Amino acid sequence: MFGGINPREMQGMMKKMGISQDEIDAQKVTIEKKDGTLIIIKNPSVMEIKMQGNRSFQISGEIEEKSKEVEISPEDIKIVMEKTGCSKKEVKEALLKTKDLAEAILELSD
Repeated sequence: MFGGINPREMQGMMKKMGISQDEIDAQKVTIEKKDGTLIIIKNPSVMEIKMQGNRSFQISGEIEEKSKEVEISPEDIKIVMEKTGCSKKEVKEALLKTKDLAEAILELSD
């Protein structure tokens, strides 16, 4: 990026500009996206950068993406079936969609 500048000089310039950078010793970083998908970064290199009162993070490593698995307990299915009078299949679908007992009951009660 800045050819010919050694890392020590770069750190000094950053410090003069009010930018500090610290390495964070992390084992794994997980990011949960709005759609429920997880981005898992294994063996990460994490740098925290502080500049003008803001903190940002630079992360690199082995990236893996997977969808978040939702466990539905038999008790939850039973409760929703009792409250709504819906079939087991309908209840499972609602619980998978909403990922919440109360929301599933409300959705199936409409």
